[in-house]
Amino acid sequence: MFAYGRQLAVRMENVMVESNKAPELPSWIQDHMARYIATDGADGYLWDASLGGGKGMIATLLLTTIGRKSGKALTLPLISGAEYVVVASKGGAPAHPAWYLNLQVNPEVKVQIKGDKFTAHARTANPQERMTLWPKMVEIYGPYADYQTKTDREIPIVILKRT
Repeated sequence: MFAYGRQLAVRMENVMVESNKAPELPSWIQDHMARYIATDGADGYLWDASLGGGKGMIATLLLTTIGRKSGKALTLPLISGAEYVVVASKGGAPAHPAWYLNLQVNPEVKVQIKGDKFTAHARTANPQERMTLWPKMVEIYGPYADYQTKTDREIPIVILKRT
C-alpha cells in the first residue's frame, strides 16, 4: 500500500503536463481542453453552455483522475459550481462516467481552475449535501435536470476538497 501511495504521488505531481486526453472525446471537447491548458484557462475557463443545451457562459475546471484499470492520468473539462463541485451526469446515461468510477477507487485528483492547479480529495456528496447542491448545479446548467429524468441512477455530485 505504501509503495502504491508513493507511486501515485509521483504520478500526480506532473499530471497536468503529462495527462492523457481520452481519445473518444469529441473534437470540440479536446479543443476546449487544449486551449484551457495552453492558456492557463484564459481561453476555456468559461464555456458557452448553449453548445450543450444550457444558457450563457459558465465556469469549467479540468479534473484529472488516475484510471482505475490503466493507472494513467486522464483529464476532462467539467462544469464547476461554487466550492469545487462537479456533477457526474454523463448526459443521463445509465452508467456513471469513467472519471467518477476512477475517483471512487482513488479519490486523490488534480484540479485546474484557470491557472490555479492543485491536488484535491474527491468525495460524493451525502444525501443532505446533494439536496442543497443539486438545485444549485441545475441552476448553473439546466440540462442536468433532464439528464436525471433519463436515468434510473441518482446522478452523483462530487465535492473536491483542496488538500
